[in-house]
Amino acid sequence: MSFWEALLLALALCVDTLVVSTTTAFREKMSWNRGLLLAVILGFFQFAFPLLGALIGDVARSFIEAVDHWVAFGLLALIGGKMIIDGVKNEKEEKQRNAITSRYLLLNYSMLGIATSIDGLAVGIGLGLGHPMSTVLWVVAIIGLVTLLTALLGIFLGKRNIPVPERVATIIAGVVLIGLGVKILMEHLL
Repeated sequence: MSFWEALLLALALCVDTLVVSTTTAFREKMSWNRGLLLAVILGFFQFAFPLLGALIGDVARSFIEAVDHWVAFGLLALIGGKMIIDGVKNEKEEKQRNAITSRYLLLNYSMLGIATSIDGLAVGIGLGLGHPMSTVLWVVAIIGLVTLLTALLGIFLGKRNIPVPERVATIIAGVVLIGLGVKILMEHLL
């Protein structure tokens, strides 16, 4: 996987991070300290979940090596398709509506981190199936860093009440994930 593919994957995975951080910053009128805490938590989970998925994929590789490219394609196509459908429906998730109280700040931010990173677990399984762990490590590091920076951008936008085009961003992210899945499939079939 090239650097540019890893960057595209990271950007596709952190669309929901941008929306959540923007919405949370706007709703809470958060300080930069809280914003940094939220960004670090979101980045951590977006790093950890694909890594966990990659470890699962790496273990499963020996069992399904003959069809690993189909599994990776299927996972990316399912996640990408769901993102496109969500973008077309333009539904807001409940996690964006809940006010975050300072009493449960760390717990609430961690729940946001988990909620925005679940798709990363499935992507990580595909990474673990198709790539050596040395490649996976730098890819998930890029995912975590890009998520951290995207969350900071979202906080900046939310503090200034600048809206994020959630619908379009989600559809584009879905198309990117499907495209990466097709590329993996084509590399193995051709």
